[in-house]
Amino acid sequence: MAKPIRAVATVAVAALALAACGGGGSSSGGSSSGGGDGTTLIISSDLPLQGSSKDASESTNNAIKLYLKEHGNKAGKYNIEFKAYDDSTAAKGQWDDATCSQNATKHVATANEVAIMGTYNSGCAKLEVPTLNQDPKGPMLMVSHANTNPGLSKSWDPGEPDKYYPTGKRNYARVVTTDDYQGAAAADFLAKDKGIKSVYVLNDNQTYGQGVARSFVAQAQKDGITVLGNDAWDAKATNYTAVFQGISAKKPDAIYLAGIYDNNGGQLVKDKVAVLGDNAKVPMMGPDGFTGYPDLNKLPQSQGMYLTFTGLSIDQLISAGGPAKTLLDDYQKTYGQPLKTNYALYGVAAVQVMLAAIEKSDGTRKGVRDQVFSGSGVTIPASDSIIGKEIKIDPQTGDTNNKDITVEIIKDNTETFLKAQPVQ
Repeated sequence: MAKPIRAVATVAVAALALAACGGGGSSSGGSSSGGGDGTTLIISSDLPLQGSSKDASESTNNAIKLYLKEHGNKAGKYNIEFKAYDDSTAAKGQWDDATCSQNATKHVATANEVAIMGTYNSGCAKLEVPTLNQDPKGPMLMVSHANTNPGLSKSWDPGEPDKYYPTGKRNYARVVTTDDYQGAAAADFLAKDKGIKSVYVLNDNQTYGQGVARSFVAQAQKDGITVLGNDAWDAKATNYTAVFQGISAKKPDAIYLAGIYDNNGGQLVKDKVAVLGDNAKVPMMGPDGFTGYPDLNKLPQSQGMYLTFTGLSIDQLISAGGPAKTLLDDYQKTYGQPLKTNYALYGVAAVQVMLAAIEKSDGTRKGVRDQVFSGSGVTIPASDSIIGKEIKIDPQTGDTNNKDITVEIIKDNTETFLKAQPVQ
């Protein structure tokens, strides 16, 4: 069983005890008593529980529940209850704009809920964070294990990131690095490790896909790779044969798919191989939006496909031992199967940040948020961190100190560690 986390948080927290509203469904603060012994606080996850992401999201939730159980469902003097929200719909089979917006309202209205682990998709976070930011009992803390779009924390697109924080106070943090690093690292890998001279980019026309394509293209050009095109693929198309026939005429050395597998990625991969050949002939690479999908890994056409992940992979963490290996072993024993996504451990890492903040707080939403975004912020020591490295959240931006990028290859129907990619 892993040791309890020890958090270092040096903050200036206003002595403000916010009482919660009594009934469920109404606007709430942190604890009904202002934070006495035995107070139960709720932390939640906000993930797509339907569609292609279902298995990965359930694996993440199960890892969090197991971690909490092994730590007595406690954060200091507070009892911790876990609540899972679904931000997807069956109709879309992935995250949904309206559902994300509705979830943000529900988080604010849920009595004693003080922090959210999520979201998985950056576009969903961009809808939720402004509502959480304006919570009259907050702002309410959100810590993501998977959002990689830079604009949530730093200047990227016009108005970002300030437009997500109407109060002028940050309330969003993350424990993975961002796409300005991920896209660039992928380009460096293709240029320097694979000797690629030309590439065609396809993006899924969503916030995440456009962002990672943008950083990939910029670095590819710096690396001397000719970018033959950067076009959006239609997620509703029945096939992409004509798309790849057009690309074939330009004779690319490689294909980069910037987006998420949920957006008909399986058909895209099949048609790429059918028209351009397998990945030994024309390498194909995708970002973390293509990781954690057993369906993709089992496709004959995906074998040899390269992927990047914005963190350390399960393979790396098992080799390193420590808290991650302990939890992974316990997960196998408890659920009878291994974790299905690298992001599950980063979900636990995000929860570690949340628990550290709760332990040092007065039990209110404002108090929990202030622990992360005041003073020197929250630090999880390497000895306790689920990723085996110190996790430090920058109180000015909400970004993590860790800039890890892993390159994987799909081999024998499994995502397999290939190398740790240097980040510029």
